[in-house]
Amino acid sequence: MEDLRTSETWRIFRIQSELIDGIETLSDLGPAVTVFGSARLSPESPYYQAAERFSRALSDAGFAIITGGGPGIMEAANRGCHAGRGTSVGLNIALPHEQHANRYNNLSLTFRYFFVRKLMFVKYCIAYVICPGGFGTLDEFFEALTLVQTEKIRRFPIILLGSDYWAGLLDWMKSRMLDEGCIDDADLGLFQICDDPDEVARIITTHYVQISKDAPEERRHRSPR
Repeated sequence: MEDLRTSETWRIFRIQSELIDGIETLSDLGPAVTVFGSARLSPESPYYQAAERFSRALSDAGFAIITGGGPGIMEAANRGCHAGRGTSVGLNIALPHEQHANRYNNLSLTFRYFFVRKLMFVKYCIAYVICPGGFGTLDEFFEALTLVQTEKIRRFPIILLGSDYWAGLLDWMKSRMLDEGCIDDADLGLFQICDDPDEVARIITTHYVQISKDAPEERRHRSPR
């Protein structure tokens, strides 16, 4: 008889456990911003410093910051938040390299399954900030665009930090995807590019004020502390 612990059935219970743990832990978090970016960038990187700066500004305004909980840009965002008054959240995952928890998490969860972790990233945030990064960062960026484009989630700010870093990708999207008819002009308006970390914080706080006016019930339940 197949061992239940190694069966597909048992895997369903592990997935369910991660979902329950994530929902119970984060449901009272309040308004939060999810930050993505490379685990390989050091504190000397201007992108690290920018992530720390806008995260501190958002934290001081009462927002939680959610990251993947690891080094690099994730550490920078958690570090900036930790220095403010918001809750610094790290959603870790076991990987063969690069991923280890940074020390700036007030709240930490570890996931086995990428798709459960991805759900937690998007479920409890009001904005995404996409800092320079690699394949994982691009994955989160395009997944967010897809979910908004297909109206599976509400529209919210998706901000690319660093125009120099993202210029080639944007040029390709315009010259290939748009010109070939694979996307349209409106799709390019689903995200914005920003170089100023203070402007990143302003865009997000302005968005939150607006959605709070539109949905007073949500504001009561998810207002900045």
